[in-house]
Amino acid sequence: MKKTLIFSAVLMACSAFSAWADNAPAYKTFQVGKLEVTSLLDKNNALPNDGKVLGVDVGPKAVADVLKSAGAETDKIELSVDALLIKDGKKNILIDTGLGPSVQGALIQSLAKAGHTPEQITDVLITHVHGDHIGGLVTADGKQAFPNAVVKISAPDWQWLQGMPKMADLVKVIKPQVKTFAPGDKVLDGIQSVSLKGHTPGHVGYQITSGKARIYDIGDSAHSSIVSLAKPEWAISYDNDRAEGIASREKLLAQLAADHELIFAPHFPFPGVGYIVAKGDHYVFQPAK
Repeated sequence: MKKTLIFSAVLMACSAFSAWADNAPAYKTFQVGKLEVTSLLDKNNALPNDGKVLGVDVGPKAVADVLKSAGAETDKIELSVDALLIKDGKKNILIDTGLGPSVQGALIQSLAKAGHTPEQITDVLITHVHGDHIGGLVTADGKQAFPNAVVKISAPDWQWLQGMPKMADLVKVIKPQVKTFAPGDKVLDGIQSVSLKGHTPGHVGYQITSGKARIYDIGDSAHSSIVSLAKPEWAISYDNDRAEGIASREKLLAQLAADHELIFAPHFPFPGVGYIVAKGDHYVFQPAK
C-alpha cells in the first residue's frame, strides 16, 4: 500500500484550505429525541477570498462586501470541518470522516475526547466523496480507520470515486467495507438519505429522526454560513455541476427556513448546529442554543 498516494490525493482535494486559530472545543453534544448527537471538530480552516472557490462568477470584491455586511473579515472565508456522531443505544453512527491525517485532521482525537474509539463505530455514512469528507476513512499507515464499520456511500458517488486514478489506493482500502445506496433511500432505522446532487453526482443529506425530533445533515449544500446564505445563487468551484448545485441549494434553504428545521452543516462555525432563517431577500444562520 502506497499510503503517500492516498494522502497526496486527499491533500489535493483539500488544497484550498489553510488553518486558522483553533479556539473551539473538540465536541459538543445535543439531544435529538432519544438520540445523542455529537458534533466533532476535525479542523478549523479558512479559504482566502481570492475568487477561486466562493464567488467565482462575481469576484473577491463582491464577496468582501457580503462578508463586511456580516461583520466578518473580508480577506478570508472561515470554514470549519466537522463530522456528526449519532448514538441510538445500539449503534454508533458517524456521518463523514473529515480531512484525515494527511491534512492534520483531528477527528480521531475529538472522537476520543467524546469518549469513543474508532473501533466502536458501527456505521459510517458519507454525504459525498470529496477529500474533506472521506479523507478520514484511512489511517496514517494506510489502513481502515473504522475497521468494524459498514461504510455507506451513494451509488453515483461511489462510481465517481472509483473513476478517480489519484484515489485508487483509498478505494482499495475501503472497498471491503462499502455498501452503496440510491439517493433517497432509507439507510438505517431513523435515517433517510435525501438527494442534494450538484455538488457531486450523488451528494446527499441525511434526515435523522427520533420520535417527533429531527436533525438534517445538509452536507455541502452550503459552505459558508455567511456567503452561501446571503448569496445562494452564487456558484462555488467545488460543485461538479454548478447549475444543479445552485438549484439544490436554493430549494433546500427555502425549505429549511419555511420548516424551521434543525440542521447540521459541517462547514459552518463549530458545532454547525442551528437553523436557517429568512431575512429579507436572503438567509442567515441561527446557531442552536
